[in-house]
Amino acid sequence: MTRLHNLQQTLVNLLGEQAQLVEHANQLTLTVSPEHWIQTCSMLREHEDLHFEQAIDLCGVDYLTYGGVSVHPEDNQPILHGADGQGEEVVAEASDMMQTEQPSQFPGRFAVVLHLLSLKHNWRLRVRTFPQSNDFPVVPSLVNIWNGLDWFEREAFDLFGIVFEGHPDLRRILTDYGFIGHPFRKDFPVIGHVEMIYDPETQRVVYQPVTIENREITPRVIREEGYGAGQE
Repeated sequence: MTRLHNLQQTLVNLLGEQAQLVEHANQLTLTVSPEHWIQTCSMLREHEDLHFEQAIDLCGVDYLTYGGVSVHPEDNQPILHGADGQGEEVVAEASDMMQTEQPSQFPGRFAVVLHLLSLKHNWRLRVRTFPQSNDFPVVPSLVNIWNGLDWFEREAFDLFGIVFEGHPDLRRILTDYGFIGHPFRKDFPVIGHVEMIYDPETQRVVYQPVTIENREITPRVIREEGYGAGQE
C-alpha cells in the first residue's frame, strides 16, 4: 500500500461519511463543509495519526467561468460547452467567455483551498471548503490553528472578497488604499476601473477613469495535457 493510500484510509477511518476525498495527479483533496471547517482542520493538526503541523498555503478560488471553454484536440480551436459540459460544441467567441453561474459540479462559486504538510508522516493534503453564499462568502478563520495563515487569509480576502470570520486583523494586504472591488474575481475587469497618473497642475499622483480599451485575445481554457508532468 502506497503512502497516499495510507493517508486516504486514515482519513476515511477518522472522518467516516465526512471524508469527501478525490485523488487526482497523485494528490488527495479533502472537501469539507463550512460548518465542519474548524473541527476538521483542528483534527488534521492535532490527531496523532495525521499530525499536519504545517500549513503551506491558503488561497481563494473563483469557479465562475470554470469549465466553460476547452481546446479542440485537432486544431487547437477554443470550444464552448453547454452549462452541463455536454451538448453541441460551438466555436467560442470572446463575448461567450463569461458565464453568469458557477459550474454545476461545484457546490458554490467560491472555494478556500488549504495545503497541509505532515513532517512526521511525510504526507501532503489539499483541503477545500465552499462558502455557502456566492454574494457574501464567509468561512471561519484558521489563524488560531495555524498562526502562519494570518496573511494568507488577508490575501484571499483582498483578492476574492472572502471573509474569514474571527480573523484578528482582516484588512487588505496587496491592493491600494481605497481600492474598490476584488481583482481576482472572474467578473472583475482585467483593465480595472481606475488608473493612476501624475497631474502636473496639482503636482501629485491622482486617480482617473481607466483609458485602456478592454479586449480579450486569449480565451480562458482548461488544458490538462501537462497535468502530472514529471510524475511518470
